[in-house]
Amino acid sequence: MVETTQTGLWPHLYAPLKGLSTKISDWLSPASDASSDDGAYRISVELPGVPEEAVELRVDDGVLSVTGEKTATREDRGETWYFSEREYGAFRRSFRLPGDADADRAEAHMKDGVLEITVPRRAPEESRGRRIAVKKA
Repeated sequence: MVETTQTGLWPHLYAPLKGLSTKISDWLSPASDASSDDGAYRISVELPGVPEEAVELRVDDGVLSVTGEKTATREDRGETWYFSEREYGAFRRSFRLPGDADADRAEAHMKDGVLEITVPRRAPEESRGRRIAVKKA
Protein backbone atom coordinates (compact mmCIF):
# COMPACT_ATOMS: atom_id res chain seq x y z
CA MET A 1 0.00 0.00 0.00
CA VAL A 2 1.29 3.49 -0.95
CA GLU A 3 0.93 6.22 1.59
CA THR A 4 -0.56 9.42 0.14
CA THR A 5 0.03 11.96 2.88
CA GLN A 6 1.25 15.46 2.13
CA THR A 7 4.77 14.14 1.87
CA GLY A 8 3.71 10.93 0.11
CA LEU A 9 3.41 9.95 -3.55
CA TRP A 10 2.42 13.22 -5.30
CA PRO A 11 5.56 15.23 -4.54
CA HIS A 12 7.68 12.37 -5.90
CA LEU A 13 5.71 12.23 -9.16
CA TYR A 14 6.21 15.94 -9.81
CA ALA A 15 9.87 16.06 -8.75
CA PRO A 16 11.25 15.60 -12.31
CA LEU A 17 9.18 18.61 -13.45
CA LYS A 18 10.47 20.87 -10.68
CA GLY A 19 12.45 23.72 -12.22
CA LEU A 20 11.38 22.83 -15.78
CA SER A 21 10.36 26.41 -16.62
CA THR A 22 13.79 27.67 -15.56
CA LYS A 23 15.50 25.06 -17.72
CA ILE A 24 13.34 25.95 -20.76
CA SER A 25 13.98 29.67 -20.21
CA ASP A 26 17.75 29.06 -20.00
CA TRP A 27 17.64 26.95 -23.17
CA LEU A 28 15.84 29.67 -25.16
CA SER A 29 17.83 32.61 -23.76
CA PRO A 30 20.93 33.57 -25.72
CA ALA A 31 24.29 33.12 -24.00
CA SER A 32 25.94 36.33 -22.84
CA ASP A 33 28.99 37.82 -21.15
CA ALA A 34 29.22 41.04 -19.15
CA SER A 35 32.32 42.98 -18.15
CA SER A 36 33.36 46.50 -17.19
CA ASP A 37 36.34 48.79 -16.95
CA ASP A 38 36.77 52.35 -15.71
CA GLY A 39 35.05 53.81 -18.79
CA ALA A 40 32.16 51.50 -19.71
CA TYR A 41 30.09 48.39 -19.18
CA ARG A 42 30.19 45.83 -22.00
CA ILE A 43 27.67 43.09 -22.74
CA SER A 44 28.10 40.47 -25.48
CA VAL A 45 25.10 38.39 -26.53
CA GLU A 46 25.39 35.39 -28.87
CA LEU A 47 22.72 35.59 -31.59
CA PRO A 48 23.83 33.29 -34.42
CA GLY A 49 21.53 33.43 -37.42
CA VAL A 50 19.60 36.45 -36.12
CA PRO A 51 19.74 39.52 -38.42
CA GLU A 52 20.24 42.99 -36.90
CA GLU A 53 16.75 44.08 -37.93
CA ALA A 54 15.23 41.26 -35.82
CA VAL A 55 16.86 42.55 -32.61
CA GLU A 56 15.43 45.28 -30.37
CA LEU A 57 17.27 46.97 -27.50
CA ARG A 58 15.46 49.01 -24.84
CA VAL A 59 16.32 50.55 -21.50
CA ASP A 60 13.47 50.99 -19.04
CA ASP A 61 13.95 51.90 -15.37
CA GLY A 62 17.63 50.93 -15.42
CA VAL A 63 17.07 47.55 -17.11
CA LEU A 64 18.58 46.89 -20.55
CA SER A 65 16.50 44.34 -22.50
CA VAL A 66 17.50 42.51 -25.66
CA THR A 67 14.55 40.98 -27.51
CA GLY A 68 14.11 39.41 -30.89
CA GLU A 69 13.09 36.35 -32.83
CA LYS A 70 15.22 33.53 -34.11
CA THR A 71 14.33 31.66 -37.29
CA ALA A 72 17.14 29.40 -38.46
CA THR A 73 16.95 26.41 -40.79
CA ARG A 74 19.53 23.77 -41.69
CA GLU A 75 18.85 21.09 -44.27
CA ASP A 76 21.04 18.10 -45.20
CA ARG A 77 20.36 15.53 -47.90
CA GLY A 78 22.08 12.32 -48.85
CA GLU A 79 21.41 9.42 -51.19
CA THR A 80 19.21 7.60 -48.71
CA TRP A 81 18.66 10.07 -45.94
CA TYR A 82 17.21 13.51 -45.27
CA PHE A 83 17.63 15.73 -42.23
CA SER A 84 16.16 19.15 -41.45
CA GLU A 85 16.73 21.11 -38.27
CA ARG A 86 14.87 24.32 -37.49
CA GLU A 87 15.02 26.72 -34.60
CA TYR A 88 12.22 29.23 -34.12
CA GLY A 89 11.20 31.37 -31.24
CA ALA A 90 11.26 34.72 -29.53
CA PHE A 91 13.94 35.47 -26.97
CA ARG A 92 14.44 38.09 -24.28
CA ARG A 93 17.46 38.75 -22.12
CA SER A 94 17.54 41.52 -19.49
CA PHE A 95 20.40 43.13 -17.57
CA ARG A 96 20.06 45.51 -14.61
CA LEU A 97 22.42 48.44 -15.18
CA PRO A 98 24.45 49.90 -12.31
CA GLY A 99 23.62 53.42 -11.10
CA ASP A 100 26.58 55.03 -12.88
CA ALA A 101 25.64 53.59 -16.31
CA ASP A 102 24.80 56.26 -18.90
CA ALA A 103 22.08 54.48 -20.91
CA ASP A 104 21.49 57.58 -23.07
CA ARG A 105 24.92 57.08 -24.67
CA ALA A 106 24.72 53.30 -25.09
CA GLU A 107 25.79 51.81 -28.44
CA ALA A 108 25.31 48.38 -30.02
CA HIS A 109 27.06 46.64 -32.91
CA MET A 110 26.52 43.19 -34.38
CA LYS A 111 29.27 41.16 -36.05
CA ASP A 112 29.45 37.45 -36.84
CA GLY A 113 26.32 36.65 -34.82
CA VAL A 114 27.52 38.43 -31.66
CA LEU A 115 25.78 41.57 -30.41
CA GLU A 116 28.21 43.90 -28.60
CA ILE A 117 26.61 46.51 -26.33
CA THR A 118 28.66 49.30 -24.73
CA VAL A 119 27.17 51.46 -21.99
CA PRO A 120 29.50 54.29 -20.90
CA ARG A 121 29.95 55.09 -17.23
CA ARG A 122 29.13 58.55 -15.92
CA ALA A 123 31.92 60.46 -14.23
CA PRO A 124 31.53 60.45 -10.45
CA GLU A 125 29.63 63.53 -9.36
CA GLU A 126 31.30 65.89 -6.97
CA SER A 127 29.46 66.24 -3.70
CA ARG A 128 27.70 69.59 -3.77
CA GLY A 129 27.69 70.27 -0.07
CA ARG A 130 26.40 73.56 1.25
CA ARG A 131 26.12 75.17 4.59
CA ILE A 132 22.63 75.52 6.05
CA ALA A 133 22.04 78.51 8.27
CA VAL A 134 20.36 77.88 11.59
CA LYS A 135 17.64 80.43 12.31
CA LYS A 136 15.95 81.38 15.54
CA ALA A 137 12.48 80.00 15.93
